[in-house]
Amino acid sequence: MTEAIGNEMKLVVGLGNPGEEYAGTRHNVGFEILETLARRSSVPLTHERRLTARVGRGTIGGEETLLVLPQSFMNLSGPVVARIVREREVSMADILVVVDDFHLPAAELRVREKGSAGGHNGLKSLIASFGGDAFARLRVGIGEAPPGGAEDFVLTRFKPSERDAMNKAYERGADCVVDWCRAGTAAAMNKYNGQTKTPSEGS
Repeated sequence: MTEAIGNEMKLVVGLGNPGEEYAGTRHNVGFEILETLARRSSVPLTHERRLTARVGRGTIGGEETLLVLPQSFMNLSGPVVARIVREREVSMADILVVVDDFHLPAAELRVREKGSAGGHNGLKSLIASFGGDAFARLRVGIGEAPPGGAEDFVLTRFKPSERDAMNKAYERGADCVVDWCRAGTAAAMNKYNGQTKTPSEGS
């Protein structure tokens, strides 16, 4: 039986598809950012078969935080995360979901406190399982999909010309999660929305 911890814990979810065939694809930037964050924060990610997820628990931005990478396919992420939310008694206000967005230019970040799925199957599954959309999300641009071709586009890998910018986006995305844990959604929105450069690179 998983111990209920009240709403004191932050829950950060990175969405992607499991398996080597999907590693490095545009749809998996949620995984990339949480793996970057876990490595930087010395939070080990372990595969918990019972939860169908890789999870890591540690202090992020001064807050006790659970990192979750569902190991179901993208369109089945909702039931996996909803089970963890119920068991851990996490408030919707303490959830951040990191996802790819084919409506944004590659490497652009955008934080929102709630909203529709925007055509993202992972978000659709979460909204259906939660019974609402009142959870924060960090959208990470992966380049704009061709008309009618989003389903195939998100499963492609980044071009060599995009990889450097995306690697920097993973670092900025990890920074954004830290700031969200520390200061909340509004502060993260003000600092990161539209950002495509690190602070050291200038505005």
